[in-house]
Amino acid sequence: MKHNDFNLHANSQTTAMGIMPHTDVDKALELTLGMDIPFWPQLPHNSFYEDMYAQSSENFPGIIVDPEEEKISFDNARFELELGDYSLRMNKPDTYALSPKYSAVYHRFLDQDLQGYAAIRGQVTGPVSFGFRVTDEESRPIIYQEGVRALIFDFFQRKADHQYRELKEKNRNAFVWLDEPGLGWVFSGMTGYNDIQAKQDYRDFLAGFEGPRALHLCANVNLPYLLGLGIELLSFDAYQLQLMPKDYTDAVANFLKDGGIIAWGIVPTNSENLDQETPETLANLLLSYWEVVSGNTGLSAKAIAEQSLIAPARCCLKNAGKVGANSESATCAIQSNTSSTVEEQLVEKAFGYLTSVSGILKDKFNL
Repeated sequence: MKHNDFNLHANSQTTAMGIMPHTDVDKALELTLGMDIPFWPQLPHNSFYEDMYAQSSENFPGIIVDPEEEKISFDNARFELELGDYSLRMNKPDTYALSPKYSAVYHRFLDQDLQGYAAIRGQVTGPVSFGFRVTDEESRPIIYQEGVRALIFDFFQRKADHQYRELKEKNRNAFVWLDEPGLGWVFSGMTGYNDIQAKQDYRDFLAGFEGPRALHLCANVNLPYLLGLGIELLSFDAYQLQLMPKDYTDAVANFLKDGGIIAWGIVPTNSENLDQETPETLANLLLSYWEVVSGNTGLSAKAIAEQSLIAPARCCLKNAGKVGANSESATCAIQSNTSSTVEEQLVEKAFGYLTSVSGILKDKFNL
């Protein structure tokens, strides 16, 4: 990795997405601490304040969180009223802290002994996703308002940096990734914020990061685009690919050769796909991607395995016949009415597969 303070030997170790369906804090924490690279879980079934957008909105001016209606919105008049107070507090670290009200688990996670892990991880909702998802009183995404958009990027950079500093006190190899399904939306001609503008904004945004520049998204992906944003670690839904496009291979190989790390989301978390797979079939699918990269670039499969992490395909669940998020790209935000018991069982099964896939790859490449 390029970041001077971060020295992770990935070696096909495991991590996972922050959002989990559990309501039992102890159980969720136990599962995440069982990963090679643990993370603090977000539990939106516990409280709407743990919805990824609501959780990250804490102290952003103009935001209204309505837990009864399970809605987050933006009010322009309120924004103008609160902006002055925010400007007085914007250089105070506590402005960007995650309070117990907005996370039942974060402070519990920090209380653990985390020194013995290869790395630890946190997460913050990305500015593009937040800007698209949160709308004003006229139902317009706030990313379309230039002045508000500039503040979104500044706010989330400060929020990620604050969390990084807290996590780094617990483990030298800490990082915070940005949950950014919204980067799958910038290619739509239907939006007023396109991929060219997003790329420039993102490169400027990441340039000021204190910690490693890490990105996660569970939307449909354009790998060359994402790998060109100036990031050092990318987590994405690799299961959806099924075949590695040859025109992606140079971007993947160059990113890895430059010290980047890719977390391959290869284990599905929906019952329809998970029931059709075994750890062996999933390991073979991932190996087939790596062989395409290797065959077209000369980068060995072992070198790819050394710069890879293994993860679930998606950060939450959307079971067949159930109502999930508003769009396929937005499945990170759990909104389903699925029985939490079923969801929990699926996540736990997927985590078990994850460990097995990682073990198969570690054995194959003697990692």
